[in-house]
Amino acid sequence: MKKSLSVILASVLMLSTLAACGGNNKVETNNGANNANNGTKTNATENSTEPPPAEDEISGTITFLSNRTDMVDKEYVEYAKRFSEKYPNAKVEFEAITDHDQGIKLRMASGELPDVTLIPSIPNSDLPKYFAPLDDLGLNDRIYFPDFKAWEGSVYGISVGAMTTGVVYNKKAFADAGITEVPTTLDAFMEAAEKLKQAGIVPLASNFKDQWPLYPWISELPISIAGNVNLNNERVNTDTPYTMDGPYGQGLSIVRTMYEKGYLEPDVNSTNWEQSKIDVATGKFGMYLLGNWVIPQVIDSGTTSDNVGFFPMPYDNSGNTNVLLAPDWAYGVSKDSKNLATAKAFVKWMLEESGFDTFAGFIPVLKDKEAEVPQLSEFNSFNPTYLEAIPDIPEATEINNKAQITKEAIVQEFVLSSEPEKILEKYNNQWANAKK
Repeated sequence: MKKSLSVILASVLMLSTLAACGGNNKVETNNGANNANNGTKTNATENSTEPPPAEDEISGTITFLSNRTDMVDKEYVEYAKRFSEKYPNAKVEFEAITDHDQGIKLRMASGELPDVTLIPSIPNSDLPKYFAPLDDLGLNDRIYFPDFKAWEGSVYGISVGAMTTGVVYNKKAFADAGITEVPTTLDAFMEAAEKLKQAGIVPLASNFKDQWPLYPWISELPISIAGNVNLNNERVNTDTPYTMDGPYGQGLSIVRTMYEKGYLEPDVNSTNWEQSKIDVATGKFGMYLLGNWVIPQVIDSGTTSDNVGFFPMPYDNSGNTNVLLAPDWAYGVSKDSKNLATAKAFVKWMLEESGFDTFAGFIPVLKDKEAEVPQLSEFNSFNPTYLEAIPDIPEATEINNKAQITKEAIVQEFVLSSEPEKILEKYNNQWANAKK
């Protein structure tokens, strides 16, 4: 679904005077905003009028399992205190694991799902097996992406925040390299990268070895190039979704060209995610292609907010860009929680009162809540056309899983191969065989 910025975010992003923020949100799984969302049967807003939990039901101890290992014993301590101040009879305890998707699946399989967690990559049809509906929170009509983690008219997960993907850059590095204007065409972008290289600055931190940060080149960027949020789903209609002249091939070719020209790390096989944040913050590296969630992490790694910029990634020379507005991980509440009302109240508190979206650099998932990330104002000054993400359909996910395709691995192989067209042929064959 294509919308102008005024329709999607209106005053939330365009007209507000936004305050600076900090943080270090580590989102390690967002292949196009956690593209494991697998179809929704009916409109989730149908059940949005159920009453919220009563105040006297909010008691007892709950556990929230997160992917934010960096917040344990720090910000989460404050969150626990503030939540208990609002609900004196309730207590929340925090745990965090790095490989959250697989870790949660293991706990689900053993029947040890915590009270609140971030929903892993399971089909939406399986959501009722593990999670409680959240319609009684009264948020369905107030949030973006109500259908992403929904099934048969009920919402089972609400995104922690929304994001878009673009180029996060160090302003001083740009100035030191003699870059006086933010590039709005692909040619200008490559020229800026060359200037950075000539100035002794690594143009772009790809985090190639870590693999997961490569997701924009095979997810968000191809969708932007196609101007089609249904691109991933339409793969089910063909045996050859990956072609050199198609959206996937075009996106991949950009990062391959950057590799060939020496615009990525000197040794892409020894990159380090945590160090890259410091390198971008200090100006050793010039840019990332990632979501707005990484902005607070860069700031927290050794620079100031006014030294970090954000602009849409130009993928052609038209001067116009499409960008994807997508959800991040979604909060889910275990249907077997012994303190269900408290767990649900915690989810609502996280969305409305915690301030986590600002801390993590997200666009608030609540439509009536203003974003507080100043770099979004710069991003929107380039007037990109926002494409609001839709869930992957079950058939596309089933074929992809059967084909055992890891999209970021396609990026790695395409970039390093002497015959990139054969890499696409290989994955087309895997896709076609999985369709049979």
